[in-house]
Amino acid sequence: MIDRLAELEARYDEIAAQLSTPEAASNPALLADLGRELSRLEPIVAGLREWRTVLGELDDARAMASDSDEEMRGMAREEIERLGVRSSELQAILRLALIPNDPNDERNVIVEVRAGTGGDEAALFAADLYRMYARFAERQRWKIDVMTSSESDGGGLKEIIVEVRGDGAYSRLKFESGVHRVQRVPTTETQGRIHTSTATVSVLPEADEVELQIDEKDLRIDVYRSSGPGGQSVNTTDSAVRITHLPTGMMVAIQDEKSQHKNRAKAMSVLRARLLEAEQARQAAERGEERRSQVGSGERSEKIRTYNVPDDRVTDHRIGVTVHNLSGLLEGDLDRLIEPLIEADQARRLEDLGDDAST
Repeated sequence: MIDRLAELEARYDEIAAQLSTPEAASNPALLADLGRELSRLEPIVAGLREWRTVLGELDDARAMASDSDEEMRGMAREEIERLGVRSSELQAILRLALIPNDPNDERNVIVEVRAGTGGDEAALFAADLYRMYARFAERQRWKIDVMTSSESDGGGLKEIIVEVRGDGAYSRLKFESGVHRVQRVPTTETQGRIHTSTATVSVLPEADEVELQIDEKDLRIDVYRSSGPGGQSVNTTDSAVRITHLPTGMMVAIQDEKSQHKNRAKAMSVLRARLLEAEQARQAAERGEERRSQVGSGERSEKIRTYNVPDDRVTDHRIGVTVHNLSGLLEGDLDRLIEPLIEADQARRLEDLGDDAST
């Protein structure tokens, strides 16, 4: 760990020196890149330098512990205890700082929620999940934009795709991908029997056009008349867009906007996100790495969570954590599950670092 921290400190000093050069001053893009890297390294270097100071003070306190004066020895013992605690705290912080960042963490995301097994009850559950994520986004001061949605006859959602924009959106939502299961008594159930329904969630990091370019010849674009609730020409003109990526067979259809141009832009955004995820999964598989996170595979077929309404509890099966106050959770109080998931991911990645994270 010490060698790696020293390398980061040297890089920090190098960047600080570069920022004062005429080359950086005359190149706004370079200046911005250097500034971002400096900001990322600054807390690590500050922690390292404080740790060195604490270790030096510990050495002084230990030397003072052999003083002939009893009062001085007592003060030294107190200092050794205090400094030992702070040294352990700083070591833990610095170990976490060495965990490689997920390059997607700061991205905006595309969240797709779809009803699974359970008919109208599954569609109602999908609507509950969407509301939960929308409320959570509001708490984080993120912006959320519905890209497309399809309602069920019973008032739920067959499918909804939304864009979530905000700092660290992917880092907080990436563990939500998978199958969510609800156990509750439907309002139409006269015998009071508990039914089980599911919905699937997919969280995709958003890709921009520069990063992921798609050849136009690889696309088939169909336009057609929107269906479902409309008004003001939404379903009276050929504004709906369906884009098929021929090499992979991926298809995205968007019809919510009145403008064909806007629907096409949204469809391309979803397509780019799906292609980026597929490519990153392929690269991870080639390197023999687990996809997305060690907390879970991120596969849509993986059952990740059960919402038990009669018992007012939610259990995340990946980390074995159960929380209560289900209604609060569905109102966006997701941090009670997200924080343990992040901590579990960090702990497992620290294990992978092994001796590299030891002192």
